Amino acid sequence: MSDPSDARLKIGVVAKQTGTAVGALRYYESLGLLRSERGSNGYRYYRPITVQQVQFIKKAQALGFSLEDIGEMLTIHQQGKLPCDLVRSRLKEKIEQLDRQIRDMVAFKAELEHYRDRWAAPEAGHPLEKNDICPLIETVSLLD
Repeated sequence: MSDPSDARLKIGVVAKQTGTAVGALRYYESLGLLRSERGSNGYRYYRPITVQQVQFIKKAQALGFSLEDIGEMLTIHQQGKLPCDLVRSRLKEKIEQLDRQIRDMVAFKAELEHYRDRWAAPEAGHPLEKNDICPLIETVSLLD
């Protein structure tokens, strides 16, 4: 009797079971996130555990982890360790990055509101110059 862990799945079966495009599975494999074996017919064959790995990849992506991050997690797991410390660390970094982006967006929104309010009056621009496209935008300073 054969061991079920020895079963091999074609790429189309993995795609269907995970709701992932065949092209995405090939891409994951090209990045080293998945492994397959080639049959004598040239087809890719995957172990059943691949379904769980693809689901992990999709869940990690849904949390905003990059494929590079996910590759590191899978490598740690393949070494017989749990990647939870790495996950916590990267999650903390993501939250800090989002906090910075939110601060930047709030400041940008305030700047836009300032221009909106300033430009609400008909005389808000400066005198039209010959090559001006929009006198309102011409008043904006390009200080970085």
